[in-house]
Amino acid sequence: MNSKAAAIRILGIDPGLRSTGFGVIDKAGNALAYVASGCIKTDAAGSLPQRIKTILDGLVEIIATYRPQQAAVEIVFVNVNPQSTLLLGQARGAAIAALVTADLPVAEYTALQVKQAVVGHGKAAKEQVQAMVARLLKLPGVPGSDAADALACAIAHAHGGQGMGALATAGKRMRGGRLV
Repeated sequence: MNSKAAAIRILGIDPGLRSTGFGVIDKAGNALAYVASGCIKTDAAGSLPQRIKTILDGLVEIIATYRPQQAAVEIVFVNVNPQSTLLLGQARGAAIAALVTADLPVAEYTALQVKQAVVGHGKAAKEQVQAMVARLLKLPGVPGSDAADALACAIAHAHGGQGMGALATAGKRMRGGRLV
């Protein structure tokens, strides 16, 4: 069996109401390969339902184009501003709806878990995440922030997070951004 046949395609999503990042990677054994990444941008002046539709439609198109087998989504953190948290949660809901409608298994990761998996510590700066994503995927340049976060989410999943084909984490817990 060749490595192409054994590859698993993973779609990572960094939900946001203004910009939802996506990243697609292939995992064959321990090797990761970049497939695509970018952002779904919504019209800030548009109504909330229209912006949610833009996210949903964009992800439906991405799923149809790249045909991932698994998905990983970043979990929303609770913001100082409750209204912002609610809006972000609705963008995340649109993303999850697109994934489950396509019958994709969905794993969820906190920003701390993603940073731990990609950079090695949960308090990494955005620039560190971007640089490590570029390095791990052998990219010619550093991806934009939202795309890098989505790719990092896919990488965290590929490296044995809580999801399918994952490292056994039963009986373990997170402390200081590390699995203990």
